[in-house]
Amino acid sequence: MTAVVGVGEVRAWVRRAQSAHRGRGETLGNVYFAVLFVAIVGGMLHKQLMVVLWPGTPRASLLAATAIAVALTGGTYLLLRRLGPLALSRPAASWLLTAPVSRRRLLLPSLWFAAAGAAVTGALGGFAILGHATARPVPAAATLLPAVGALAGVALLLTALAAQADRWWSARSDDLAYLLLAAGLGGLVADSAGFTPGTAPGWPATSVVAGATAAVALVVAVLLLVAVRGLARTPNDRILEASRTAGTLWDSAYGVEPSFVTEMVERRYWAHRKLRSVRLPARLPVLVAQDLLMVRRRPRRLLWLVAATALPALLGGAPPWALALATLAGGLLAGGVTAAAVRTDAGNPWMLRMLGLSSRAVVLQRLWVPGVLAAAWYAAALTLLHALDRLPPGPWWALGLALGPVGAVAAVRKGRTGFVDNSLMPLDTPMGSVATGPVIAALAGLDVLLLGLPTIVQIAQHHPLTWTGVVVQAAVGAFGARAYVSGTTAKDRVELAGS
Repeated sequence: MTAVVGVGEVRAWVRRAQSAHRGRGETLGNVYFAVLFVAIVGGMLHKQLMVVLWPGTPRASLLAATAIAVALTGGTYLLLRRLGPLALSRPAASWLLTAPVSRRRLLLPSLWFAAAGAAVTGALGGFAILGHATARPVPAAATLLPAVGALAGVALLLTALAAQADRWWSARSDDLAYLLLAAGLGGLVADSAGFTPGTAPGWPATSVVAGATAAVALVVAVLLLVAVRGLARTPNDRILEASRTAGTLWDSAYGVEPSFVTEMVERRYWAHRKLRSVRLPARLPVLVAQDLLMVRRRPRRLLWLVAATALPALLGGAPPWALALATLAGGLLAGGVTAAAVRTDAGNPWMLRMLGLSSRAVVLQRLWVPGVLAAAWYAAALTLLHALDRLPPGPWWALGLALGPVGAVAAVRKGRTGFVDNSLMPLDTPMGSVATGPVIAALAGLDVLLLGLPTIVQIAQHHPLTWTGVVVQAAVGAFGARAYVSGTTAKDRVELAGS
């Protein structure tokens, strides 16, 4: 019969074993660095953060406040589901998860940590809604909104925790969260367009709000006790998957390497799909056909791209140049639907050698599908902005189509970036040294969007668009795409990385 060992004894043994290759001062140094980093960044940006969370004059309507709350609910739940929410550290997942220890006591610290994070996120969301939508002076009943947000965050965590145990309704809950996020963003777009039905109702009595908050807190406490009691029933594979996610995020942040997260997301997406192929016309180039199959197998991402065409409308009150830059950046996301294939080409040139394709042929074929997607996205986004009177008269749909090559080249360049080069010399600034490699990797793709400079000037000047402006943008985009292909590829080599 296997004896049950206390978790504290096992953890103490692990700490003693680790001391052979890691001193205690390293852990204290990491804690000191984290606290100091938060203090310095908070001291530098506390005014800007307060403007975001608590502006001097509240301008949000009832529709905007409701939309923000709905979008935060859906987005927070999806974030918790992607993170686990229950995870363990790598040593605990490797040695303690399958050891004869109490699973409840093993998982409880992770649960409390996740609950604290969810509560803080919900409280910040409630505080932001309070600051943007409540008139000054703030009613006494409204001051409980951050507490309600914290309770809502914990409730979302408990729901995600139950879904992590592979309940039958977990997939349906994800779909509902997606709908909530889309509905919230749609409400913000409607508010930005001037659709503000009704007026904000007054707050009820403080005693009523306090009683309702106490009742919600009691319900959340009961659900938390039930979750703690059933904590040991969480499957091992779900905990290991969440632990791998947490470890990848830490590695990406510590090594300043965002490609770790991108590869993890792609790998996880395709690992849970049953693929059924179709025969495409043989006249299609092989890589174009592969991109078309990838687009066909990701219908949900296409729906999100269609919904994202309304996001530039949220910047109706921003300066025109900011609106132009945001619109151009959105095309990079649209063209990036098939960017995973470009990253695979850059990391595995042997497949291109087997196909007998040069780097120039590969890039030319990879530009077609991103170009069509980016052109359609630009055309839809600019047409919507024109319909909402955010842009002056003119054939903006044609300008969007002319921007297609710009978005395609930006997406392909982003996909060919590869790993961050941390061997470059750092830049000395008044605020300290800045690593050059992560900066260059972050700007890859965005620098190509400068080919949309005619569009930026056109939107910034806010003059009526003419066909001459469309032709100029089309010529600049086509010339830039041709220069990129000619300058970064060749007919006698295969390698794509680093260009």
